[in-house]
Amino acid sequence: MLIIVLYVDDLILIGDELLILSCKEDLAREFEMKDLGLLHYFLELEIWQRSDGLFVSQGKYAREILEKFNMHGCKPVDTPLPGGWRKEDATSAEVVDATVYRQLVGSLMYLVNTRPDICYVVKKFSQAMVKPTKLFWKTGKHVLRYLRGTLGYGLWYRQEDEVKLCGFTDADWARSPTDRKSTSGGIFSIGSTTVSWYSRKQRSVALSSTEAEYMAASLAACEAIWMRKILVGLFGSHLEPTVIYCDNQSCIKLSANPVFHDRSKHIDIRYHHIRDCVQGRIMLLSYIPREDQGAGILTKVLTRRKLNYHRGRIGVADNPYLVEREC
Repeated sequence: MLIIVLYVDDLILIGDELLILSCKEDLAREFEMKDLGLLHYFLELEIWQRSDGLFVSQGKYAREILEKFNMHGCKPVDTPLPGGWRKEDATSAEVVDATVYRQLVGSLMYLVNTRPDICYVVKKFSQAMVKPTKLFWKTGKHVLRYLRGTLGYGLWYRQEDEVKLCGFTDADWARSPTDRKSTSGGIFSIGSTTVSWYSRKQRSVALSSTEAEYMAASLAACEAIWMRKILVGLFGSHLEPTVIYCDNQSCIKLSANPVFHDRSKHIDIRYHHIRDCVQGRIMLLSYIPREDQGAGILTKVLTRRKLNYHRGRIGVADNPYLVEREC
């Protein structure tokens, strides 16, 4: 098999080495092309390859963000959000220049491609694009200080014998002070490290933590189905049921037991999609303790100790190539 990744006029060839050479020759006969060799840089992504794994980061792009906002010499901090940060406090301060604030949020949104540890923060910032305040701008600088201390961080994909799709889903209940809507967070990995993640506000208000987790699990089911279709389309192999880990026992029972649905008619029909997926053995909801829930990094503000733990669990780490070289 040979996979071609195409973006405008940039190409990545993935597959057997002989097939890649043959494809290069065929393409060169039809188009004017330049062979850049082994992949090292693609759309602001830095790719470090060796026999035991692959590391993807955006260190150069992160440095450009710091220089753009005059924060390249700032003092690093340990967490992307300060302790005790609350959105309602940030919305009550004086309004600042929206254009510069949007430039900051837009820059951080692209950095999320390799930094899921700031995904929740960027989601919070994007909710203040219309009237950003001084406290939001100050917190944005706090994120830049966090990046200053983690410039070399990215996703470390280690080579493993077993490659299996699994996911984590989590929700905070009514954490938004303005509309009391919850946040859904989800992470999916294939093998050792995260390949897909999201942090989104739910469309409707949940009446209980079980309902919030149930709505988050339904969103995770849709993501899992999409990823399963991609894997089957690429490799054509049969997939076992995808395991999605959830830290709410009531949510797991609600998805598997139809008796509970008499008590959950108020939940929108689209969220009961998860029940059909579980009954069809497309996916399974499995319990995981809250302290081991990797998706928690996408739904709430964490302390430094918990952030470091969950950041490592989802595969975000310092560049192992540079660390070994320094040692």
